[in-house]
Amino acid sequence: MAVSIKLQRTETELFCSSKWWGDPDLPADMEYPVVQVTEDGESFDYPLTFVCQIDCEDIAPLDPEGRLPHQGMFYVFAAIDEYLDYDAPYHNGPGEWARKMVVVKYTKAINFETFRSAILVDDEDRPLTQPALKMTFEACEDDADCTRLMGIGPESLPAGSGDGLENFLQIVSGTAGLHFPDNGVLKLLYRQSDLAAGKWKLVHACLASR
Repeated sequence: MAVSIKLQRTETELFCSSKWWGDPDLPADMEYPVVQVTEDGESFDYPLTFVCQIDCEDIAPLDPEGRLPHQGMFYVFAAIDEYLDYDAPYHNGPGEWARKMVVVKYTKAINFETFRSAILVDDEDRPLTQPALKMTFEACEDDADCTRLMGIGPESLPAGSGDGLENFLQIVSGTAGLHFPDNGVLKLLYRQSDLAAGKWKLVHACLASR
């Protein structure tokens, strides 16, 4: 079984909780990921968009096989500004994306005393992030056409991309304001051996049609 992700607005403080958008609550030694881009002949670091953080205890009851950790926190960042209708100094189209365009981070333990929110602001100190949405989780079919953890598909991945790869996170077009070409889906994939070993840096990102 896979794990579907449900999103809802809330007035509740979501510090160190599972949430979509908002600001990531990071350990003191974890850096906010950036990607180097070149624009008008100049290279600079551009922050990836924070997508979500997942408290692993929330998904533990839905993962009896222990495919994912049952403690700690996952963080997902991606170069997806263009699919939120923002200007972006990069373009990631259909197919497999370059490394570092999607970053998955993991910490083994959550500490409310030492974690801090990494808040991005513009030149006028206005927040750059969208309001955080509460995440809840439910069991679903492996091939469910929804935003989910684990499971399988879609079959329209580029030839060879699915060889030895397993789905970690699937984000379908329409999720929380995201709009991918051709009603597509962004897949975060891992080789089976890397997933089993917890090599979270070795994620493969692919934008596919549905």
